[in-house]
Amino acid sequence: MAKQLTKQEITERMGKLARQIDELRYRYHVLDDPTVTDEVYDSLQRELRALEEAYPDLRSADSPLQRIGGRPLDKFVKVHHVVRQWSFNDIFEPQELTDWQERIAKLLEKAIGSRPRLEYCCELKIDGLHVVLTYEAGVLARAATRGDGLIGEDVTQNIKTIHSIPLRLRRPVNVIVEGEVWLSLEQLKKINQQRSADGQPEFANPRNAAAGTIRQLDPKIVAARNLDCFVYDWSGGTDTPPASQITELEALRALGFNVNPHHQLCQSTDEVVAFWQRWERKRDQQGYWIDGIVVKVNQRRYQELLGHVGKAPRWAVAFKFAAEKVTTVIEDISIQVGRLGTLTPVAHLRPVQLAGSTVKRATLHNEDQIRKLDVKIGDTVVVQKAGDIIPEVVEVLPKLRTGKEKKFTMPAHCPICGSAVQKQMISDKKSASPSVKTTGDKSAGKQGNSVALFCSNKQCYAQERAGIIHFVSRKAFDIDGLGEKIVELLMAEGLVKDAADIFALEQADLEPLERFAEKSAKNLIEAIRASKTVTLAKFLFALGIKHVGEETAIALAGQFGSLKKLIAASPEQLEAVEDIGGVVARSIYEYFHDKKTLALVDRLIERGVQIKNPKSQIPSPKINSKTFVLTGSLATMSRDEAQDKIRAAGGSVSGSVSKKTDYLVAGADPGSKYAAAEKLGVKIIDEQEFLHLLK
Repeated sequence: MAKQLTKQEITERMGKLARQIDELRYRYHVLDDPTVTDEVYDSLQRELRALEEAYPDLRSADSPLQRIGGRPLDKFVKVHHVVRQWSFNDIFEPQELTDWQERIAKLLEKAIGSRPRLEYCCELKIDGLHVVLTYEAGVLARAATRGDGLIGEDVTQNIKTIHSIPLRLRRPVNVIVEGEVWLSLEQLKKINQQRSADGQPEFANPRNAAAGTIRQLDPKIVAARNLDCFVYDWSGGTDTPPASQITELEALRALGFNVNPHHQLCQSTDEVVAFWQRWERKRDQQGYWIDGIVVKVNQRRYQELLGHVGKAPRWAVAFKFAAEKVTTVIEDISIQVGRLGTLTPVAHLRPVQLAGSTVKRATLHNEDQIRKLDVKIGDTVVVQKAGDIIPEVVEVLPKLRTGKEKKFTMPAHCPICGSAVQKQMISDKKSASPSVKTTGDKSAGKQGNSVALFCSNKQCYAQERAGIIHFVSRKAFDIDGLGEKIVELLMAEGLVKDAADIFALEQADLEPLERFAEKSAKNLIEAIRASKTVTLAKFLFALGIKHVGEETAIALAGQFGSLKKLIAASPEQLEAVEDIGGVVARSIYEYFHDKKTLALVDRLIERGVQIKNPKSQIPSPKINSKTFVLTGSLATMSRDEAQDKIRAAGGSVSGSVSKKTDYLVAGADPGSKYAAAEKLGVKIIDEQEFLHLLK
């Protein structure tokens, strides 16, 4: 007769089985080194499953059998990132790499007093879905999507189904890591075969399939698709990360993460270029999509000194591969009128697959490009995706012409409002002031000049429509429910003529309209009211100032601190802002010296728009000139938000504790900085005390 096991013995057995199963998972999915047959692995799982079913109270939360959750979710919950999520700036040519190195070397030289000896860690840029994984005492606590960098969606239940992501690390550390979820080309083929057999549309590419899969509410669907993940960044937590990117990758692998093996330490940009060229040739030899390499300054000390600008780190770039190219036929050419009145020729193509998606339209950029390529309607052309995003026509194949092709001429009048078209000549980026010429100017298109045609009517419906759509977009005022169709409807009904009119809308204005009912009208009005408070950077971006994109808006907000100071700035003061040249400075200056612009700004503020100025807070006597160090996670704000509040109140933030530190702000799960502060006698405060100081 078999001996009856005690609960302690059962618990020990379940623990040993779980550890053995996880070890085999690690060897198979991470090390690619299976040591036992599937039958043995399945037998171990069956025994553990039987014990967990018999003794559910002894089941561990991180059991390897708990990868597939229970019932499907109703929706995904929004979560605030403890560590701000960044995206890389792209480069495409070796010269851009050299220019980037020169910029960061100058910044570091200024910071450390001597020319730095830079080395780089080069990694493959996997084309998948970015995820953020948080581990507490070595156990997976949360997985989230990137979202907008500050707020993502909790996808823990789905991420647990990915076997290469450990539920428990090999050490009980508190750490936040980042990685890329991807789907193999082989698995995509199997999924599409099944979808085709079921009469469902096939996925266009593995990137879309991976992103769509992670956003499934039912984890059983996710589990069936066999996603994978590479982890590449130790970005937060209470444990001190390694001193270099290369050792960081080694440490991540030692913790149990699947780290892509194809990375290299490079001592020069020549070595980086060689790595980039080698992998461009080998990009199709892997079982997953690669769209370039990521080049990171290897030394963490230098990374911290360089910091970030806009939404990207200064210390890393994405070195993208040349765009994929295909051939197709131009069936027609139309004109698109943008928010600044620019007329852009757009080629309507015979549909073709390009970089995993069906392309039907491609930009021809401007009149110069049409002349340069000698593009005609009916031509067979080469199309590529600029930066792997926007399709563009890059070449004509004249030997395939039949003689029936038609020449295309840019219009002399706006196709929307009929106003005369003007030509803007810009000689280079540092041009002090662009000149305006008529379409008959024969100097257009000369070497060194770029040409833009635009509608001369500033009240053109197309410009006003595009401007309002830009104003309410996600990166601007982000008004939920106010999309292109609704903007067109409101303009057609005469309710909205410019952005300020949006904030005068009432529920009663919307309810009689097609597409609206009482609830939808109420929801939109609430969304408009909720959007009224924005940062200065978002406000500037929303205005749609020529040449002012998101990063330039952030730079302007940081430099001037208030709209009033920005409006009063001279062209010379504007040009002194980093990365702003003469053309951009002149554009900003002229924009804020236009009576119509100032009237719009006044009306926006009159109707309740509030601008949060990054430097408008009066320095707090409790914080001014004080040095703060942050450790652990805060419940009410992200670490970046806390740092912004400290700086706005006149304080400074340091990454390490020293005798010069005035306060250590200790959140949940503080790390080694806490002990260092105690040893040095630094005042330690909790989150509530910190919030009190901020008042």
